[in-house]
Amino acid sequence: MKLLFLACLSPRSGNQTTAKRIRSHIESAGHTCDLRDAAEYQSPAEVANLVAQNPPYDAALAIHLFRAGRLLLDIQLPFGVIFGGTDINEDVKVEQKRVVMEQVLLKARFAVAFTDKLKEEAELFLVPQTSKIVVQPQGIKTEVSEKFCWTEFLRSSGVSWEHVDELRVFLLVCGLRRVKDPLYLVDVFSEWHCENPRNVLVIIGPKMDPVITVKVEAVVKRTAGVFLAQERSQQELHAAMKRCFAVVNSSISEGMSAAILEAMDLEVPVLARNIPGNAVVVQHEFTGLLYSSPQEFVHQSQRLLSDPELRKGVVRNGKLYVEEHHGLNQERKIYRQLVDTLH
Repeated sequence: MKLLFLACLSPRSGNQTTAKRIRSHIESAGHTCDLRDAAEYQSPAEVANLVAQNPPYDAALAIHLFRAGRLLLDIQLPFGVIFGGTDINEDVKVEQKRVVMEQVLLKARFAVAFTDKLKEEAELFLVPQTSKIVVQPQGIKTEVSEKFCWTEFLRSSGVSWEHVDELRVFLLVCGLRRVKDPLYLVDVFSEWHCENPRNVLVIIGPKMDPVITVKVEAVVKRTAGVFLAQERSQQELHAAMKRCFAVVNSSISEGMSAAILEAMDLEVPVLARNIPGNAVVVQHEFTGLLYSSPQEFVHQSQRLLSDPELRKGVVRNGKLYVEEHHGLNQERKIYRQLVDTLH
């Protein structure tokens, strides 16, 4: 079977990683999966023309009900959708978008939600009591680059410290866009850094929103203790995560943060903003630490620094949680079964 797979493929973004992983599951079953960037298409008519090409496609798949799913509304093929997170958490608040997403969900053969919470929200705001939404958490696979140099990474990010092993590096992994709120912790962290210069915050992720990127670059330049790293490959990012003191999430909204799960898999503590998408994955004081304000972030970070048993516990439990709930084999099995329903 030949499938068209539409997703937002910003380089080195969580969406791109998820899409490539799901594509590999589908192709492992012998199908052809043509992954394309939804941003390249303006209208459903363009995609309808594309699927009619020779040899034609047999079915389609999309990640994100609005950004990609709406483009499938004119095709005469069976299709499935995967909720992105911002579609259900944010876009449903805009009536124009909500109506379009409702149409997409009604027309889709199946929909995948990463969490029970996303499924409940979709049923509340889009299509009530639908049996077509399947809950399948993200599968996680980490790979650490062996050629990665921590000292060089820090130096190229602007961190100058003679003995880098003395530093406590908090790594904020996020695309530079509004929903990730990359500047949420900056002022309070900088104050904390001035009290203890060994604590530094490094922000790393793709430059997705030009306006937010310019703002982040300007703020970081004038803020002590906060740095912006250049984007890295997935393997280099995982190597940086492995070396840092803790991985940080400060998002306003999340479907399911791959970076949080990857940190757990790499046995690195997680400090995550207390929002529904994060609270599903991070059980406070068990698989990680949650905070509800910048001040509370510093408090929880201090606990992590002063309590080795707490640190050991969240690292051990986080690793076990990912192994138990986010394995690739289960994810592969579910997507293969779902794609078979598109015949």
